[in-house]
Amino acid sequence: MNYKIIHKTEYSYTYPVNLCYNEARLTPRHHIYQQCNDSQFVVQPEPKECRERRDFFGNTVYYFTIQQPHNQLIVTVTSRVEVKDRELQLNFVDGKASRQPSGCRDLPFTFNSAEHLSWEAAHQALHTDSSPEIREMRQYLLNSPMIPAMPELHAYAEKSFTTRRPLLEAVKDLSTRLYTYDPDFTTVATPLGDVIKHRRGVCQDFAHLGIGCLRALGFAARYVSGYIQTEPPPGKEPLSGADASHAWFSVYLPQLGWVDFDPTNNQMPTDRHITVAWGRDYADVTPLKGVVFGSGTHRLSVSVDCKRVF
Repeated sequence: MNYKIIHKTEYSYTYPVNLCYNEARLTPRHHIYQQCNDSQFVVQPEPKECRERRDFFGNTVYYFTIQQPHNQLIVTVTSRVEVKDRELQLNFVDGKASRQPSGCRDLPFTFNSAEHLSWEAAHQALHTDSSPEIREMRQYLLNSPMIPAMPELHAYAEKSFTTRRPLLEAVKDLSTRLYTYDPDFTTVATPLGDVIKHRRGVCQDFAHLGIGCLRALGFAARYVSGYIQTEPPPGKEPLSGADASHAWFSVYLPQLGWVDFDPTNNQMPTDRHITVAWGRDYADVTPLKGVVFGSGTHRLSVSVDCKRVF
């Protein structure tokens, strides 16, 4: 699938802002299922300085400063991305990975019986294996700013992790239990404890909740930001989160690598999901953040158009 994505962010200020420093994580990533062929930033007013860098997690960060009075900031990012079908991940969770899927001959991990690996065995490997890859994954076992440790997380998660259950099957079951989508209930600042208490929220909340549950049981999990195709294929229902930034989570499985789950839509990401960035939680992948020097208030408007192109 090939996509053209236009992500437009607009800040309107009640009084002029004289100076601002900004970071944007809006360039889609490259990974085994995805290739970003082009990503162009247009910033209004024109920045005094702009540059790109990679952050700790390998995400592309676009940095820019505006050093003139302005009442409005508009950032438009146009990206062209090619996404492959995630046949491998879907087959593993459905128990169909008896052989390596076609078109996936160069994957950087082995298969064996990974789809049947129990959560106990996966947990042991993650905590005892001394290989460089496993040691690197352990950073995702730790608490993070927006996902603190809470006893409620362990209690909620353990219901899905029955004795000797395959890890991917257990995570899939956990993902289906993650509450009710309510776009008006939470904001980016809503504590995870409130989400657990009220059992409502948006994609960001469900991703945080899934990650918190997995970390509470000792598994490496990370936050993924991205998009969903705006126009569904013929005969398909629109997905929640379309026309906006979306979020889901990944769990690390020894022998297999990172496997994604989208609890908001109760599915595993497909070729309709476009990955932008990943990190420990939302704070690591905030689409646009910065510091402004000025007074007054602001109004934020965000629009996302993600369309398939031929």
